[in-house]
Amino acid sequence: MFKPCAVIPVYNHEGAIGGVTARLLAHGLHCVLVDDGSTAACARVLDDIAAAESGRVTLVRLAVNSGKGAAVMAGLTKARELGYSHALQIDADGQHDTDDVPRFLAQGAARPDAVICGHPVYDESVPKARLYGRYATHIWVWINTLSFDIRDSMCGFRVYPLAAIHALAARTRLGKRMNFDTDVLVRLHWRGVAIVNVPTRVRYPEDGVSHFLVWRDNVLITGMHTALFLGMLPRMPLLLARKWRRR
Repeated sequence: MFKPCAVIPVYNHEGAIGGVTARLLAHGLHCVLVDDGSTAACARVLDDIAAAESGRVTLVRLAVNSGKGAAVMAGLTKARELGYSHALQIDADGQHDTDDVPRFLAQGAARPDAVICGHPVYDESVPKARLYGRYATHIWVWINTLSFDIRDSMCGFRVYPLAAIHALAARTRLGKRMNFDTDVLVRLHWRGVAIVNVPTRVRYPEDGVSHFLVWRDNVLITGMHTALFLGMLPRMPLLLARKWRRR
């Protein structure tokens, strides 16, 4: 079965979330908006969207800011409660190209067992420090999966099979903040869930809002990579055997 909806974690993106939601609704997707403890101004915008699009938008509200990972998982849980089999995760700031949504959904329908993961194609708007900094994570992901199956683990544009991610979440404590996207993808890969990489254009709006906190989030990401490396070591024989069978 392939019955998808969209899940969008929102934290103070009142300027962009209306347009992102409208573009997803135009693709026929029910939208689950997760208010991750936003300010009153953003909360009002989300209330207005949910009221105007009753039946097509579901609003989930977290009482306090809990982090991107916690917000995504709250949205994925609600999506499953609503009867959806898959969820397209996308960021609220408008950096992802919603024109690519049909391609992601087509790949998801063709491979309902797999995670469809965006592989960013950047334009000149990308901050160079952020672009180069991603490569450290890429290298660690390649080490921790003993493969190049995951082209980019940090892109927040992907389609999840909900059964697989909830089975993982029931047994594993996943990252709750900016460490979530990489953490969940590596752990799903360990469990044998296929990763389908889809190139997609990514742009950074001049007035975009970033909630990446350099010290806190880099510490969390470093701790995540350490935990994943230690988790990879006992799995090494299985991962190597999987690579051998593919040859």
